[in-house]
Amino acid sequence: MSASQKFYNLSSGKSEIKHLKSMRLFLKPYRLAIWGALGCLIMAALIVLGLGRGMQFLVDNGFSSEQGNLLNQALLILVFLAILLALSTFGRFFLVSWVGERVVADIRQLVYQHILSLSPSIFENNKTGDLISRLMTDTTLLQQVIGSTISVALRNLLLLVGGFVMLAVTSLKLTALVLIVVPIVLVPIIYLGRKVRTLSKKNQEKIANLNVYANETIHEIRTVQAFTHEPEDYRHFGGLVHDGLKTAAQRIFWRAILAAIVITLVFSAVSIVLWVGGHDVLVGNISAGQLSAFIFYAVVVAGAVGALSEVGGDLQRAAGAAERLTEVMQQKSDIVSPPNPVYLSQPVQAAIEFSHVHFAYPSRPDTWALQDIDLQIKPGEKLALVGPSGAGKTTFFQLLLRFYDPQKGHIMVDGHDIRSLAVDHLRHHIGLVAQDPVIFDTTVMENIRYGFPKAHDQQIKQAADIAFATEFIEKMPQGFDTILGERGVRLSGGQRQRLAIARALLRNPPLLLLDEATSALDTKSEQMIQQALDHLTKNRTTLMIAHRLSTVRKADRICVVNNGQITAMGTHQQLMKDDGLYARLAELQFQPL
Repeated sequence: MSASQKFYNLSSGKSEIKHLKSMRLFLKPYRLAIWGALGCLIMAALIVLGLGRGMQFLVDNGFSSEQGNLLNQALLILVFLAILLALSTFGRFFLVSWVGERVVADIRQLVYQHILSLSPSIFENNKTGDLISRLMTDTTLLQQVIGSTISVALRNLLLLVGGFVMLAVTSLKLTALVLIVVPIVLVPIIYLGRKVRTLSKKNQEKIANLNVYANETIHEIRTVQAFTHEPEDYRHFGGLVHDGLKTAAQRIFWRAILAAIVITLVFSAVSIVLWVGGHDVLVGNISAGQLSAFIFYAVVVAGAVGALSEVGGDLQRAAGAAERLTEVMQQKSDIVSPPNPVYLSQPVQAAIEFSHVHFAYPSRPDTWALQDIDLQIKPGEKLALVGPSGAGKTTFFQLLLRFYDPQKGHIMVDGHDIRSLAVDHLRHHIGLVAQDPVIFDTTVMENIRYGFPKAHDQQIKQAADIAFATEFIEKMPQGFDTILGERGVRLSGGQRQRLAIARALLRNPPLLLLDEATSALDTKSEQMIQQALDHLTKNRTTLMIAHRLSTVRKADRICVVNNGQITAMGTHQQLMKDDGLYARLAELQFQPL
């Protein structure tokens, strides 16, 4: 079983520390660094514990016998131990921090890869901002635990165990008094720890909601400003911030209460033990050096307990983060390649057949988006899909790209059910020009290359020439190396579409899907793009969603879709004679330019 499988096979029940067990799978590749850090950790703990014995020896022998040489030797030994402690601390800190960064980088890559593999139906029920929050914020919490908290926990655990051993060696009577306190300290740690854990997860969910809202409003800043909605958005965002702050304050309050209770109990117990120990020194039951050593070890143990109570809070927060990441990894795509996929014969003809296809979107399971669709498209044929908004035209594209699978019926490409094909193999042979093309925050060159990552610069420029995009690209400050900004904010709608067409040209697919490819263009631009589309659609199967008469007339056939059904089929002239829905749409929408 792979690391990713084990990761999301963990229980997604209560947020407990067991959710952190999945982290050990990511630690395995860095065993050497971990063993090195552990070695440094043990060395540092032994040095600290050894100081107590040195203190006992020095008090009982150095001061009482007034041996100056012994003090000089003690100074040299202390300096040597200080250097050794510093080196071991450096080694532990560096190695643990490095492992933490590496492990979290691996987890982020794994979670990101998994998110990219999820089908669109998953995103209908999950907010993008929440997924990003889990990918970045929750993994940061894990980085803190792996790169710091676990190391601190192990260090203080060693000091706690070693300190108790040295306490027992120094004085069994006083150690027995210390042990009485342990159950008293553990009760608030366990009880309040659960409350801190619950509030930690709730706080992380509040942060995720904040990310979702901020992500949405900032991405759509033009709409926000156009409708002068800034005050309302600011007010709502402030409410979310206050809500998150309230939960965070509760978590901090209870964590502080926990720390305060633990410190009070621990140091009160130490005071009592010192009082008893002082009386034992006075009656001669133990030496002053033994009491000094015992005080030293008691402080070490108390500090370790206090630190571990703090560590508990960090671990609870990390457990909540691990659980949220586990929930993401447990999301399984319903669109997967079959175990033994079929591959299309080359060259691909792109003959398409819809056979009795029924489909409803997962978010609207009771409403058919397409119902009983029978449609055959010949290789190289140009088919236009027309109809009113919401009729189901775009759904044809969604199913062909296998973003979804129909609930009934089959979709065939070159005689093969697309569910029998490898998903990436199917999509590799499809080119898409969307109505609202996606432009990434990178260069013009890379945006066009997105359709074919291995393309050479010259191929990209040729595609831009054919799409009539070179004209405006060369006017940009850095030409093809110009950064286009997030979502292509520096481009007009027509320019974005011409880049999308260049991207599709570069891909050179046998099956082309055009979704209103000329909708954002003026008359002059449309004439240029129509020439590019003529070149792009030549000798390849093309499905086009169209509202413009000039585009529809170029189709070999027109398919009229209404209410998820095909209501008519034919050429422009045939459908105009029928005086049906197409004729009415033509009169209302398909106005010649």
